[in-house]
Order: sequence, then structure tokens, then C-alpha cells
Amino acid sequence: MARSVFVLLHRWAGLAIAAFLFVAGLTGAVISWDHELDDLLNPHLHTVASRGEAIPALDLARQFEARDPRARIAYLPLAAEAGESLSLFVVPRVDAATGRLHALGYNQVFLDPVTGAELGRRQWGQVWPITRETLVSFLYKLHYSLHLPEMWGEERWGIWLLGIVALVWMADSFVGFYLTLPVRKGANPDRPAAAERQLGRGWWSRWKPAWMVKTSGSAYRVTFDLHRAFSLWTFALLFLLAFTAFSLNLYREVFLPLMSSVSRISPDPSNTRPFVSPLTPIEPGVDYARILAAAEAEGRRRGWAEPVGALAYTPMQGFYTARYFHPGEDHGAAGVGPAAIYFDGQDGRLIGDRQPWIGTAADLFVQAQFPVHSGRILGLPGRVLISLMGLVVAMLSATGVVIWWRKRAARRSVRRKAAALPASRVVPAE
Repeated sequence: MARSVFVLLHRWAGLAIAAFLFVAGLTGAVISWDHELDDLLNPHLHTVASRGEAIPALDLARQFEARDPRARIAYLPLAAEAGESLSLFVVPRVDAATGRLHALGYNQVFLDPVTGAELGRRQWGQVWPITRETLVSFLYKLHYSLHLPEMWGEERWGIWLLGIVALVWMADSFVGFYLTLPVRKGANPDRPAAAERQLGRGWWSRWKPAWMVKTSGSAYRVTFDLHRAFSLWTFALLFLLAFTAFSLNLYREVFLPLMSSVSRISPDPSNTRPFVSPLTPIEPGVDYARILAAAEAEGRRRGWAEPVGALAYTPMQGFYTARYFHPGEDHGAAGVGPAAIYFDGQDGRLIGDRQPWIGTAADLFVQAQFPVHSGRILGLPGRVLISLMGLVVAMLSATGVVIWWRKRAARRSVRRKAAALPASRVVPAE
């Protein structure tokens, strides 16, 4: 009886989330290589031919904001890789005449670090039209939000939905694992130990086929074996992907409160400071230059070898972030990401930090969520593995639907044949 209930749970939970996981799997396989693919598709934005001494990034930022005072620089790399452009992210300022945000039409701009020339602008994560310049970012945002539109003043519906899908996926993974186990005969406490050991070997021999794919079978049998065997062989990785998807998409709503209840989490302004409306951003009292000087001094005081690699300002929470890394090491490198120090936007005082692999147990666990989900915690091999796992997730979703469809068709066929039999030939149910 219990097994039949689990069969129903696995069937309907799997069908409910199959389409979401198929999309998430395929997009995840692609965006593991987001920077490389974007460089390949858009060399006109990322590659520069000029050589020589680079203009200080702060000067480039001032020049750009002077050209377009509607925009506020939200993320500023301080140095570009050799032969690469400097990529800045911007947010719109409030139009004093209308009280609404300026319609910029872009949120990312590319500058030649040597000449200061503007190479191009684009809207990262743009839904439509999908162009060569926006394709990778479209897939990236599709992966974690489905591009669901704002409803009732809330933009995070897609993120929340996929977080719930991840929770269902986690639970369904264990249900599916249970259903691969062979039905064991009732153990007899009076049975001799030698007989019990023999039973154990028999149990494994009955479970062993679940780990294999019988390629000589019918198309349906191969489909079923692929679904079952790959689920078993990759079970641990599937669970990690599901759990980290849940933790990232329901981070503030569920994951962070849960972690805070079991271990202390070091203060982080992105989690502790309230958000204000985009229409009433917090104007900084200090500029990027002062924050850079403070960040460089703090890095030297701590003895960090990495320079300040980028600065960011969050106007909806009123704080600056300084991240420490060498050019190019902010993406794709092994570990849990670069160190960061947070400064108050009004007076520039230090208000927190994030140091890789340093902190409470909860801090370390929280740090690992995105690097584990993206595979970046293991560097290049991890990204290859996650890309392959994305294809596995898509395959399991598709084969699960095919198995359900074939079984459904078989049940309907049996019912039709039974209905066509003369009443006298139908065996009454006992």
C-alpha cells in the first residue's frame, strides 16, 4: 500500500516540475560557460585592440556619468584583463521632473580602458528581442527566474516559483530513490545468520539491474533504464543541485532564517539593511574615490595580497562593497569567491566583511551555496561537471514524461480492451 502511494507521489510531483527542470537543466548546461560564450558571441563588446596605459577606472566612471547623467554606476571594475574592455553596470536615477526612474534602455556599458571610448551598451537579461548581445544573459535569467513579469508590485515570482520547484525536487528525489529499491521479503528473526547473509546478497542482486541500462531492450525499456540508472548514479549531485537551487532562490525568505536558527551568521548589510523603493534611492554621502582609498588601506592593514578588483554601490540599501581580486579572477576561479568589505554609503565607515572560508559554520555553509550550484567551487572541472549534470537533469525530466505517457497509453489500451469484451467474459472483481 505504502509503495503505491509513493508511486503516485513520484508520478505527479515529477510531472508537475518536469517542464521547469527541463528548462533549468538545459540553461544550466549553457550558462556554466556564460563568460566564454558571451566573449565568443560579442567580441565587439569585450575585445579591444588598443594597447598602452589604462585610464584610471574612476576617471572613466566620471566621464561616463557626465555623458549620461540619467545613469548611476552600480558596479565598477577597477582593472580589465589584457585586451579586454571594462564592463560597468548601471542603474537609472530618478527623473526629478516626473518622480519616476529614467528609461535608460540599457544597464551595462563597455568601455575601452586605454582610450575611454564607449564600445557599446546593452540590457543584461533582456527578454525581447533576443539578440546576439543579449542571448547569454537571457538564458542566465531564464535559468533562475523564468522571466516571469512583475505582478502586484513584486518582481520575484519566478524566483520564488523555482525555489518551490527545487523543494519539491528534493523530496521527490528521495521518493524516486526509494522506488528503485527491490521489494524485500519479510525478514524472519528465527532465520539463521548464514541465511540472512544469503538473503542480503539476493537483495543486492535484485537491486543491481536498477543501476544498469539494458541497451538491447525495447525503446521503452531503454528509456526507463536511463531514467532509473542515471537517477541512482547521480543521486548525490542531483540532491546538491536541488538544495542549492532552493537556498539561492528562497535565500532571504526561508534559507537565511533557517540557517540563523541553527548557527550564528555574521552581519552582512545585504541581508540586514532594509530595502527602500527604487524611486527613493539612498544618495551616498561619500564617493567611489573615498571608498577606494579606504578599501585599499583596509586591504593593506589585513595583509591581503589581492588588490581591490571592483567597487559597487547599492542605492536601495545605501552601502558600498569592495571586492578583492586580480583581473579575471572574479569568475570561474575555484573556491567560494573573492573577499569583500562593506562600507556605509553616508560616512564611509566599515560595516562588515566577507572572507572566504572564514566565519561561523553557518557563514561557511552560506558561502558555499552558489559556488557548489555553479560548480565553481572546483574550478574548471566543477563547471564541466555541472554542465553535464544540466543535461542529465533535462534528460531525466524528458524520460520521466515519456515513461508516464507510455504507461498511461498502456492503461487506456487495457481499459478499452476490457470494455470491448462481452459482459460474460469479464472476470468480476473479488
